[in-house]
Amino acid sequence: MVRFMVRLSWPVIVAGKKWSALPVLKRIINPFFRRPFNEITSVPISAHISLPDSVPLPRGILEKLVSRIGEKFVLDECICRNHNRVTGPERRIGCMAMGPAIRRMHPSHGRRVTTEEAIAHIRRAGEMGLIGNVAHVWIDPVGFWLSFRDLMFICFCDDANCMYRTHMKHRGPNLNGAYRRLPGISVAVDAKKCDGCGLCVDSCFVAAIGMSDGRAVIGPDCKGCGRCSETCPARAITVTLDSEEKLLAQLVERIREAADIPGISK
Repeated sequence: MVRFMVRLSWPVIVAGKKWSALPVLKRIINPFFRRPFNEITSVPISAHISLPDSVPLPRGILEKLVSRIGEKFVLDECICRNHNRVTGPERRIGCMAMGPAIRRMHPSHGRRVTTEEAIAHIRRAGEMGLIGNVAHVWIDPVGFWLSFRDLMFICFCDDANCMYRTHMKHRGPNLNGAYRRLPGISVAVDAKKCDGCGLCVDSCFVAAIGMSDGRAVIGPDCKGCGRCSETCPARAITVTLDSEEKLLAQLVERIREAADIPGISK
């Protein structure tokens, strides 16, 4: 049933994202993408991101987050990559659902996991170069016939198949606002190292990188996913972080705004 509903809804979601910036149509489409019905935050969990030795990889933020939540369910496969018939091992890295709503998830979709198993799943996703997205999106409970307030997901996304990350370069304002950078994550370009190749410009899923005087420039719409840091062959782009505790506190507060999850809610 979930796969059937994904097949039905996929072209509608893609069309909505593409048309969300068009005159007239955006007035109809944008309400579907407003917060809190859509709330997505990237956490750059990939082990390939270059960080100072003194800064832990940001996947530690997700590890501490799942440690606070008692009810966790890992899907057997990624719904998006299954839909696009991806055959690689990343297809088996499914989303992680959390909150009381998982009690109504059928075991044919996956399994309940312990905190240790959840952390191992996050680390496997990071090793495969996937992006962690903490998501509270209306399409998720619709697909699983679950309630909205007591459910959230951590999705492990790639740039070619993800429902959240694809078709985002020409987006409307509500969709842009729903996908928010986590405060405390900064992305910067070292102009002395940048050779102007433009690979980061092409790869940015929200078109938040431009060129100025032959050098890449990070724009205000950057979502802090860190993918450009991995893409840059000159290692000119760096990701810097506030303390893990501050980032976790900010992420928890963002979740509280959108969902009621035991262990997170006040």
